[in-house]
Amino acid sequence: VAPPRDLRITDPGLLGSLDVEWKPPPHAQAFNECTVKYKLEYRSSGDRDWKVVFTRKLKFRAGFDLSRTAEVRLQTLLKGRCTDDAEVQSDWVYATFQIPAQGKLESEVQNFHCIYHDWEYLKCTWQPGLLTPRGVHYGLYYWYEGLEQAAQCGHYIQEHGINVGCVLHNLSQAEYQDLNICVNGSAAATLLRPLYTTLRLHNLGNGAGRQQGTQHTPQGHFLHEGSALNVCFCRCTVGTCFVSTQTETALTIPRANQSHVSCVRVRGRTNIFCADQGFWSEWAQDCFSVSRKEDKQLFILIPVILSLSISLIIFMLIGQCKKR
Repeated sequence: VAPPRDLRITDPGLLGSLDVEWKPPPHAQAFNECTVKYKLEYRSSGDRDWKVVFTRKLKFRAGFDLSRTAEVRLQTLLKGRCTDDAEVQSDWVYATFQIPAQGKLESEVQNFHCIYHDWEYLKCTWQPGLLTPRGVHYGLYYWYEGLEQAAQCGHYIQEHGINVGCVLHNLSQAEYQDLNICVNGSAAATLLRPLYTTLRLHNLGNGAGRQQGTQHTPQGHFLHEGSALNVCFCRCTVGTCFVSTQTETALTIPRANQSHVSCVRVRGRTNIFCADQGFWSEWAQDCFSVSRKEDKQLFILIPVILSLSISLIIFMLIGQCKKR
């Protein structure tokens, strides 16, 4: 079977989502007793692994890092009565795409960092590049599936009149898909290199455990199947912490260990379905003391023993005085 024809990659201006298109192999209509499919593999240059897609369509939109070369390879797969139900594969055809380089690498913004705060807003910050002329103006642009075209940040963070950050709201539709971002700079008579990146908001959330005397789940939509909680049992005398990991939101401390536990801290981790590897929140700030029956009994016994001892001493003194 022949490979597909006219494989090409085009940029619709979506900051990294490129359209891959091709035409069927010659005489494809002759394979009416077989199924014609296509195996598409793609990656950004430098990546070790290829992403693989099987499709019967003649177009596919894929995400790439525009700071690198987009690489695509495609082959025809034929199977059915015309091949005695054996799959026949064509040779590969290849295509690449790269946007023209602009500006020097040192002019790209530095230390780009984003946090998705409480699943409510995204805050991204950066620092000007090493080769940054005076009067530079930075702009952040973003796109995700559902937007007709790339949009620009509407709320910038400034230092000394320069945009060094952006706050984006209303991103709930982008929480479980790729968010393409470009930070570009402009200055009079100087070309600056843009920064391209793809974010996944479910990997950027931050949630701190909340405590009100009992164990609660972390803030945000975190604790579901696959989630975990760390419970830390602290010994104040030696400052050590013994950690237990569980998914339940309640824990009973064995009686044998109660005498060694002075307080308890808790933190939570997102489940693996919300984040690629999951991430832990900070430890709860409050360390809650563990009440023990032995302590309560001891506080009751001490006054009783003291009272009995004093009474016994008084009776002994009275007895001595009577003898004299």
